Amino acid sequence: MVATPIGNLNDMTPRAIAALKGADVIAAEDTRVTGMLLKHFNISTPMVSLREHNEHSMAEKLVARMLSGETIAQVSDAGTPAVSDPGALLAAAAHAAGCKIIPVPGASALTTALSASGFNCPHALFYGFLPPKTKQRCDALTELKEQNFISVFYEAPHRIVDCLNDMASVFGPEREAVLCREITKTFETIRRLPLGELAAWVASDSNQERGESVVVVNAAPRAEKTDGADYDSILLPLIAELPLKQAVALAVSITGAPKNALYERALTLKKETQL
Repeated sequence: MVATPIGNLNDMTPRAIAALKGADVIAAEDTRVTGMLLKHFNISTPMVSLREHNEHSMAEKLVARMLSGETIAQVSDAGTPAVSDPGALLAAAAHAAGCKIIPVPGASALTTALSASGFNCPHALFYGFLPPKTKQRCDALTELKEQNFISVFYEAPHRIVDCLNDMASVFGPEREAVLCREITKTFETIRRLPLGELAAWVASDSNQERGESVVVVNAAPRAEKTDGADYDSILLPLIAELPLKQAVALAVSITGAPKNALYERALTLKKETQL
């Protein structure tokens, strides 16, 4: 599993070059794209096409070649194979057949964008590509809205404006995010803004709708836990004069604190005052 540059050819590692030269065959997502890479590094290893639509059938053929003693190098068009790219099915078939899997690490848009985001939450979720239609996309985003981890998304150029607008709508316009566009390429853009501002900025500049994008959204802020005891000075006189539910409703109106927390505390206070 050989990682290849996501834009800048100088990111190709010596080990990756050696792996491609030493393989018996290269399984490439698009042989035309990989062909240009091989030409640049003077690599003459033959290629076969392994794409999303033929990965099942091709994996069987390639595993048979591995079992006969050949070495297969798997590459995608850019970055690390099997990360939102073909490769996982071949790796799974190789595992099942008892073949040795050797990862050759290198460029990855996921880790590159995450490292450039500046967000320091220790947990991150890689979502990959969101659904292309607004309703399904918003449903998917809603499930992530309150999660306390960074979320990383890939997005195509023709959907980036709609995607950012939906993110601003679901996560809120103040949630910070980073757009990483055309990473390592000539027109690389890395911009960190609140989602509302980021969506407006991209919509105002058609250049930002070109090329592949990674969007890194910061984790949801941790909700502050409210201890009902913080409001005893308000609850005590209310429950002394009013029915419990009415006292709690009035306390919620006064403090803005969560109803459940105040109700539980009011129950405790009621019991204590009756002892």
